[in-house]
Order: sequence, then structure tokens, then C-alpha cells
Amino acid sequence: MLTVSRPHRHDVLIAAVGLSGGLALWLIGLHMQGPRPFDEPWMALVPLAVMAGLELLRRSAPLTALLVAVPALVADQFTVGSLATVLMFTDVVYAAVVYGSPAVARRIPVTSFLVTVGVTIGFLAWFRTAEALLIGVVTGLVSFAPAITGVSVRNHRDAAETARLRADQTALLAEMDRAQAVTAERARMARELHDMVANHLSAIAIHSTAALSIDDPGTSREALGVIRENSVEGLAEMRRLIGLLRHSGTEDGPSAAPTLASLDVLVEQARTNGATSGLTCTLEDARGKPERLPAPVELAAYRIVQESLTNALKHAAPGPVVVRLAREDDVLSVDVTSEFGSRPGPRAPGSGAGLVGMRERVALLGGTIAAGPEPAADGRKTWRVRAELPVGERTMR
Repeated sequence: MLTVSRPHRHDVLIAAVGLSGGLALWLIGLHMQGPRPFDEPWMALVPLAVMAGLELLRRSAPLTALLVAVPALVADQFTVGSLATVLMFTDVVYAAVVYGSPAVARRIPVTSFLVTVGVTIGFLAWFRTAEALLIGVVTGLVSFAPAITGVSVRNHRDAAETARLRADQTALLAEMDRAQAVTAERARMARELHDMVANHLSAIAIHSTAALSIDDPGTSREALGVIRENSVEGLAEMRRLIGLLRHSGTEDGPSAAPTLASLDVLVEQARTNGATSGLTCTLEDARGKPERLPAPVELAAYRIVQESLTNALKHAAPGPVVVRLAREDDVLSVDVTSEFGSRPGPRAPGSGAGLVGMRERVALLGGTIAAGPEPAADGRKTWRVRAELPVGERTMR
């Protein structure tokens, strides 16, 4: 079933203006041609009415309108003619190029050009006078000129649409980048928050459990002292992180990025926290003369040691916990070993987020990390965390 959409209001206006103009010219007796086979003046109104009706289809069915408009224009040449009919025909040609399919838009200019050339050559051969060239010029103005105009308008419209789509794609990519940046920032903040407070909270959990389970005033007092010390330090680090987030845009804002120079303090703190669990923490720095490394490398190495000591405090069996640092060429190696096995006394629960955070930090620097149990030289089983961090050109790739 053929359905015809409702004409656009602009098409209705063009048809009304064209028909009214043609009727006005007919009423005052202004025609385009002299005597013709159908020289009764009212005969010119038939092509005029047909062309006005086709204007209603210029947008919804442009090709159909053009195919009917051509014989209507030819029929108009056998009457006294109307200027309004010719002008509406040029608009139908223009609309067919602008609103038609891409294939139609390509073919109409070529066809109208060939028709113009053919008409010019035909009338020149028939009349054999230079005046025949005027017929070719008029044919080109009626058919080829509006077709070329339609091509120009369509190209500009397509270019504008392409630019709009490109702008939409750019906006979409920008939104995706923003969402990824927000996600990455949340992950970074989660790692920092976990690494900063996990150590202190683990010590608080273990010593508070010991204070509750061991009915000894001296032990309880010692545990409460450790709890208070870790609470104060944890709050201080939380304040530094919050201050960094609040003042990240200022140059003199608070710094929350520890360095390897403070590793001895971290190990000493771990030694104090793990004393009641039978842990002895030591630091072995084989780098020779320590030198300042890129800030991302020092922060990652510090957090790896901090998280490894926290895990040892939670899960390691009584025994030594050794932190080793070494530098070979452009690689900083961080090695933390502890006794693997069960141990008596209270233990703090873990979620595995620490290992995930360590792997993410190392991946951001383009390094490698391995964590798991392995046999020691004397046959014992140890838990070892070993990370290799590039400190040269590969850093922060």
C-alpha cells in the first residue's frame, strides 16, 4: 500500500506562492510565448496547476516530482506558457538533488548537463543561426543551474552533518576519558587509603584482641600503648591524605608521598607492633650510597614494603621478617620475606586488597611483582614478595 507523507509546511507555502503568482500573470495577460498549437490562454493553467501540485512532493518524493515535472514543462511549451511554471520546475530540480537519494543527486547534474548540450546542438543544427545558442542557455538555466546549486547545498549540508557527528564522537570520547580518569583516581585513592591505614588498623586489631584475651595488667597496658600510638599515627596519615586531596591544586600543599628514606622508621614501627607476635623485623639496604629515585618509584617501593609488613603482622608465623633493597642498573628490587605457616595468638582478617594494590602500583610503573610461598635454604617455608621497579626511561610508561 502506497503511503504519502504529509507535505512540509514550507512546500505548501512554495506551491501556494507559485500557483498564486502564475494566476496573477495569467489574469493580466502576461505570457512567455507567442502563438502555439494550444494558444488558448486557459491551457497554460494546466501545466501551472500540475507543477504547483508537484511542489507539495518536493521533499517527500523528489524523484517522482521531477519525473512528472519534465513532461509538464514540455507541455507548457505548447501553450502560451507561464513564467511561474518554469520557476517552479527549477525548484523541483533543485529539490530532487538536495532531498533525493545519493545516487539520484549524482545523476541529475550529469543528465541535465547532457540535456543542455543535446538541446543546444540540436537547435543549432536545426536553425543554423547563433540565436539557437540562446535556447541552449535557457535550457541550462532551467535544468543544469539548479542541479549544480543543489549539489553545492547538499555538499555543505553533508559536511555540516559530518562535523556534527564528529563533534558528538569527540564529546563521547571526552566523556569516556573523564569517566576513566575518575575511575583511575578512585582506584589510586583506594590504594593510598588502604596502604596508609591498613598497617595501623591491623596492629590495633591484634593488640586489642590480645588485651581482651590475656588477663594481665602489664600486657594490657603495653597493648593499649601500641594501640594509642598506631591510632595517632593513622589519624595523622589520614589528615595528610585529606589535606592532599583538598589542596592538590596548590604548589605548597601538604605532601602525603613517603620516600625510601623513611623505611627505617616504618620497619622500626613494624618491629614494635610485631614483638608480641614473635616477629623480628629488619631492613637490609644493599644499594650502597642511597640516591633519590623518581617519586612514583619511591612511593611504590615504600607502599610495597608497608603492605608486606602489614601482611606479615596479620598472617606470618613467629620468626624474622626481612626487608631487602637492591639496585641493579635501572631496576630497583624490593624483597620482603617472612615465616610461612600458622601461629598462635590473635590474627587480623584480610581481604586481599593489599596484594591487588601492590600489583596495580607495579603495573603502572611497568615493573614485575611476585608474591607467594617458597622454600628457604634451610628447608623452612617462607612467604616472599619480590618486586622489580624500573627507575630509568621506562618509569611511568
